[in-house]
Amino acid sequence: MPKPVVLVVDDEPDIRELLSITLSKMELESKTASDMASAQKLLRAGHFDLCLTDMNLPDGNGLDLIEWIQVNVPLLPVAVITAHGNVESAVRALKLGAFDFVSKPLDLAGLRKLVSSAIKISSSDSDTIYGPRLLGQSQAMQHLRETIAKVSRSQAPVHIYGESGTGKELVAQLIHESGPRRDGPFVAVNCGAIPTELMESELFGHKRGSFTGAVADKKGMVQSAEGGTLFLDEVGDLPLHMQVKLLRVIQEKSVRPIGEQRETPIDVRILSATHRNLSALVAEGAFREDLYYRVNVIEIRVPALRERPEDIPELAEAVLRRLARRSKVDPPVLESDALVALSGYTFPGNVRELENILERALALSGGNGIAAGDLQLRDASVAAAAGAGAGPLGEQLEEIERDAIIKALEQTRYNRTAAAKLLGVSFRALRYRIKKLGIE
Repeated sequence: MPKPVVLVVDDEPDIRELLSITLSKMELESKTASDMASAQKLLRAGHFDLCLTDMNLPDGNGLDLIEWIQVNVPLLPVAVITAHGNVESAVRALKLGAFDFVSKPLDLAGLRKLVSSAIKISSSDSDTIYGPRLLGQSQAMQHLRETIAKVSRSQAPVHIYGESGTGKELVAQLIHESGPRRDGPFVAVNCGAIPTELMESELFGHKRGSFTGAVADKKGMVQSAEGGTLFLDEVGDLPLHMQVKLLRVIQEKSVRPIGEQRETPIDVRILSATHRNLSALVAEGAFREDLYYRVNVIEIRVPALRERPEDIPELAEAVLRRLARRSKVDPPVLESDALVALSGYTFPGNVRELENILERALALSGGNGIAAGDLQLRDASVAAAAGAGAGPLGEQLEEIERDAIIKALEQTRYNRTAAAKLLGVSFRALRYRIKKLGIE
């Protein structure tokens, strides 16, 4: 097998020599160029597995070269060498399609990790594993699959946004499993579920004796994701003091556990998600603007289920097959009236709600077929279409309100504060409605 070849582009002979020696020790071949024109000539003439370019070149800059590579050699990973602390240039490079960046003065250990990850991309098979697990043939889902395939080749931070229950964590897992970090850990953290006083210890770890109750050293979730991916779910729920610490982790690629004097270098890709509007939180002062631009380098929107009703039959069939396997029964048939009812339902809880509805219907059907009545849909538009409404209007509205509150509580694992946010009401108002409707 021929050795992988790396193109090094830098106008400083000492840097070119240092990188060539480092790559040679990794059993990689290297070719060098001192300017953008020479680099383009080499890229046209031969095959390369990675391009390492300095940001400042005599006849252009690294950003120009990245754009040229995206057009002319789109499958080639390119990493940029930036000046220390030049975060803006690094973010711009990642937005243009750079695989990753490394800062001067060069940290050779970090550089070797970067190169190894990039070579994995060039040598890996083009087929990824995300296809069969992300169901739906709608245009929105096809676009989502294409986006996952593109961003999985990069190391840039990705922010995934969409309504609750749309499958944001699944998208994050597929980005991880489709990229060069697939052999590393995937660590998911729900930022809204960790008590504020424990958050720093949970994320960054602590040393024994650093605070009352710290009876042993503890590795944080960031370090547990070493060599893999850290997924920060509901990142909008991070308190401001933790946002500052997370920003430093992303910028410096290092972490300092509580009670530790030194920072430890980390090699982790950051993915994040939220159902909230981060830009609105920035405007309100609830989310730091500098952190917003670091986690939101690439943005992916996961469509709501009501936006792709043509995918409902395929999703419902797959869910019923899975439920039937778990219950060790034959998959039930979804009757035509049930399919019509599902297609007309708005699904405020999205795919997660579809799974809950079908699990309940499977238990209630008692036979091989699931009819519309087994679904027990309570959406106002579906009830009206079905001619339901024997009781007074007030009773119907109370039923709709009761179901909306129960769904919100189920989605938030009965966290009333989170459920109130999801419903757009105050905690006090939610508590009153729960008591009045007898939900407890």
